[in-house]
Parts: sequence; C-alpha cells; structure tokens
Amino acid sequence: MQTNGFKNRVIMITGAASGFGKLLAGQLADLGARLILGDLNQVALTEVAAALQAKGADVLALPCDVTCETDVRTLVEAGVSRFGQLDIGVNNAGISSAMKSFLDTEENDLDINFAVNAKGVFFGMKYQIRQMLKQGGGCVLNVSSMAGLGGAPRLAAYCASKHAVIGLTKTAAIEFARKNIRVNAICPFYSLTPMVVDGLAGEGPEFLQLLASGAPMKRLGQPEEIVSAMLMLCSPDNSYMTGQAIAIDGGLSAS
Repeated sequence: MQTNGFKNRVIMITGAASGFGKLLAGQLADLGARLILGDLNQVALTEVAAALQAKGADVLALPCDVTCETDVRTLVEAGVSRFGQLDIGVNNAGISSAMKSFLDTEENDLDINFAVNAKGVFFGMKYQIRQMLKQGGGCVLNVSSMAGLGGAPRLAAYCASKHAVIGLTKTAAIEFARKNIRVNAICPFYSLTPMVVDGLAGEGPEFLQLLASGAPMKRLGQPEEIVSAMLMLCSPDNSYMTGQAIAIDGGLSAS
C-alpha cells in the first residue's frame, strides 16, 4: 500500500474527537491529507483540530450531531466549500448502550442506537456520495462492528443498528459501483477505546478479560490495529474492493 496516496486527499471523519476517529485523523494528517472533522463534543473536537493544525495539518472542524440530517449536510457542504472536493468519507460516529437482556431492551434503546449508528451513517453516505458523483468518484468507509456480523447477547439494540450499517454499505456499494465509488465497512471486535473501556466499566474489572478470552488471540484489539485496517480500506490503491464488511477480530470469526 502506498500510504502517500493520501497526500492532499480531502477526507471527512465523523466522531473525530475520540477513539478511532481521533487516531485516524492524526495518522491521515501525518500523511498529508486535508481533513473535515465533525463530532458532537465540540470542546474535544476543537482540541483535536488545534493539535493537528499545530503540526501543520489543514483542518476544518465543525460540531456535528449525526442524528441531525442538516448537521451532516452542513459538514459536507462546508468541507467542499473549503477544499473544493471530497475524496473519502469515514462514517465513524457511533454509540453503544448499557448491556441488558433482550427482554429488558426498551424502545428508547432502539431509538438512540438506530439514530446514531444507522441514521448517522446513512446521512453521511447520502451527502458524501452526492458530492462524489459530481466529481467522478470517491470512497466511503463505515464503521460497523463484529456485532453487525453476528449476534451480540445483551446488546440487542446496538447489534441491530450495526447490522443496518452493513446493509446500507452493501446496498450503496452495488448501486454506485459503476460510478467509481467504493463503499466498505469495518467490523472490529471489542477494542480498547474509551467507548469500550468506559462503557463496560460497570461490568467489573474482569469483564474485559472475559471478552478477550473469546478471541483466539486472547486479547482485545488495540485502536492502532483497527485504524491500520481503516487506512488500508480507504487507500486509493485498494481500488477493486467494494461492498465488503471486514472483520478485524483477533480470529473470532474463524473459530
């Protein structure tokens, strides 16, 4: 993979203030990409953008609630106004709700998971792809989960929303394949991001170790390992892959 293929590419990342989004933004900035960053957490987003700009990166950062179609459209349009194009869209913003029994899952759990994880991805794709059609091509990467490829006990709402991400990914990939637009999804196993570590803190200190034991590699993913795969999927050199939901899971899906 020629990582310098990202130089001067215009790349939009949602959920850029923490986790995979923050790490990906930093690596792409080092590779010379121009960045459009959005996140609901405006304070943290401003800090990320300032740190990248201090290193010389060209960054536009705007608060963005991905459950609001207008916010997502504004982020895309502002980025295109600033940079003149959009080469890659990474729909990374996502949430997970507290673990609970399927039978204890409530309508609100479904609503918030689908609003952020599914609708947020849909809105991003909708406006990213519209712009890519105008300019003759592009690449979209959506962040799903291993919970989007199989069952996830005690995470019914999250699991359903991440399955929806894969359905959206495959549908758009087929629809726009002849338009030089690639659409893929990444499906990480539990990784040591703040969302996982903080979100599961209430389950007890041994719970992360229990999760890790389920993967053949007997450990959870490091965020850097997931972001390396994200870079591969977004690379301009990866020009014949579309419609894929790629498991990054320490061997879990092979067992």
